[in-house]
Amino acid sequence: MRPRPESSNSAALAVDPAGIPETETLAAEEGRKGPVLLVGFPNVGKSSIFNLLTGSYVTVSNYPGTTVGVSFGHLRIPAGEEVLRLEVSDPPGMYGLLPLTDEERVAREALFSSRPSCVLHIVDSKTLPRQLGLTLRLIQAGLPLILVCNMTDEAETQGYRLDTGVLAERLGIPVVKTCGTNGVGLHELKHEIAAVVRGNGRPAGHRRRIPFDEGVMGVLDEMEARIEERRREARTFLPAGMDSRTAAQLALEGATDIAAASGLDSETLGAYARKARDMVGHPFPLYAPLSLKAVTDKILEGVFEDPERSRNSVREALSRMLINPWSGIPILLAVLYLCFYQFVGVFGAGTVVGWLEDDLFGRFVNPFFQRVAEGALPWPWLQKLFVGDYGVFTLGITYAVALVMPVVFFFFLSFSLLEDSGYFPRLALLVDRFFKRIGLNGRAVIPMVLGFGCDTMATITTRTLETGKERILATLLLALAIPCSAQLGIIMALLGSRGFGVWVGYVLVLTGIVFFVGWAGSKVLPGRAATFHMELPPLRLPRLSNVLVKSFARMRWYFFEVIPLFLLASVVLWALDLSGGLVLLRHGLEPVMMLLGLPVEAADSFLIGFFRRDFGAAGLFHLAQYSPDKAGLSTHQLFVASVTLTLFVPCIAQFMMMFKERGSKVAASSALAITGIAILTGFGLHHFLLLTGWL
Repeated sequence: MRPRPESSNSAALAVDPAGIPETETLAAEEGRKGPVLLVGFPNVGKSSIFNLLTGSYVTVSNYPGTTVGVSFGHLRIPAGEEVLRLEVSDPPGMYGLLPLTDEERVAREALFSSRPSCVLHIVDSKTLPRQLGLTLRLIQAGLPLILVCNMTDEAETQGYRLDTGVLAERLGIPVVKTCGTNGVGLHELKHEIAAVVRGNGRPAGHRRRIPFDEGVMGVLDEMEARIEERRREARTFLPAGMDSRTAAQLALEGATDIAAASGLDSETLGAYARKARDMVGHPFPLYAPLSLKAVTDKILEGVFEDPERSRNSVREALSRMLINPWSGIPILLAVLYLCFYQFVGVFGAGTVVGWLEDDLFGRFVNPFFQRVAEGALPWPWLQKLFVGDYGVFTLGITYAVALVMPVVFFFFLSFSLLEDSGYFPRLALLVDRFFKRIGLNGRAVIPMVLGFGCDTMATITTRTLETGKERILATLLLALAIPCSAQLGIIMALLGSRGFGVWVGYVLVLTGIVFFVGWAGSKVLPGRAATFHMELPPLRLPRLSNVLVKSFARMRWYFFEVIPLFLLASVVLWALDLSGGLVLLRHGLEPVMMLLGLPVEAADSFLIGFFRRDFGAAGLFHLAQYSPDKAGLSTHQLFVASVTLTLFVPCIAQFMMMFKERGSKVAASSALAITGIAILTGFGLHHFLLLTGWL
């Protein structure tokens, strides 16, 4: 094995008992002030460890794509008479140092630019062999690392065995077992973090050279020396925390951005790539992961036990059923019917909303505020601000609390239950073939499912998709045909009250629109199709504590983010009504309502739907009066209005997010296309129903 060049200041290398090159210890940096950084594959419990360390809560999802930006918190560790105070940073999940998505680029940037005082590589204990390769890459990069083997409760229950003591000895870094859902291992983890940060008997950082073929090692040595020389001459633009060896290997693996930042032109890099290929007979991007796997297998000999029986368990059989179309689609339909139609639609939006709106607000709350306003405010125009048709109490508070809040809560409860069980990644595999027909892949199911919670947040998560074409297409479909939880719940309650077949018809129409627009968009939009890869977490019985914490955390978001918008919308509508502007806008929509066969009053729902889609659905709910005998809308009209309102222009928050994520041109053209598709679909449905007499 060739020695490293003198420019890299390497120590001599030996061979440890496991047959892996010995580590090289780096001196601790004085006054190191960087954050404690969490890295790891998606879906390994990274966010749960973040919550345990900081005492704060961010949404912890059992599928990739939740952490889109970077979450920050603070960690306090008592250390004798003083308290160690550290910033904790939780970037998105990453599969490796060669990013495929914007999500992974953000993670790599955070890893090498923030100069962390400690890096926690969090892995799922059950899938350690697949994730240990990234650990070795982080060790080679000289980062102050702790390996956190999470989800140990599930691993031990399923018969997995891991000797962390031997593993720590072979890797030369601390290894800690944790369970992010119940806090097991938290005390030991904090102790190791403090030791690494303060340098108390723990290396602040050390490098291990991954033992490739001797010839390939020589090529990497040459590249490293060249990059190091350019670095000393200030001719590179690499992140400050990225060492030259890591930059050399990434450049050889195909990271064009790192190659350019390293000062390696395409001709020089090509020469190195050909030289490495001649050494082993394979291109380096193919050779490197195979060699890395051989190293990890050797490290884990006698350390990690993967029980054969777990592969044939009932849980694995159920997992296979969920991704098999013949069994997975009936299960999906059952989930939709029980969780979303019966629980959210019938019980939440029907029984609970009926009690709140008719009994509580209708008999007690609104009459009380009506009396207070009439007694305290002498001016009728000001009374209307609070208790009129568009009043803050009679419209804003009533819609937000009595109509929308129960629906949102029961939706979040169902969503969190499925999320915590590990169902959503299997749903991604199930729908992958269908999504490929509309220019996407199974990974896109993540923003689509999140869209049923909030389309605005789902639009943000489209950045996790690999290609620009996918991101534009997913953004368009989210804005067009994916109703948010509150809107969907209210519409389900409305349509469900007219019969299950009406609700099924609504679902089928939207599914057809998604398929047609997605298929057409995939043909029109330029760009390549992306590959599909996703880590499957184990199926598990949802933990009630997790489900409740997630649901109430999302409800907190609802109170702080959504209710103020309802109040603002009621004030704007009151001002428009008082000034006559609402009448003008309503008159502008009258021709559209006539095309759709709807009464003029339905225009209000479409207008206020621009402020929030669920607000518009609540207006439709109020107009329809929930039951046919009191309805201002026939079943025919209600069906057309529900479909058209769902497809109509996105709410202002989502539109602004589209503008931010995709740019003004894409946002404006999408809004115009969506408006046209919505009106044409509503017009076609109206005349189809007239001809067939179905409703």
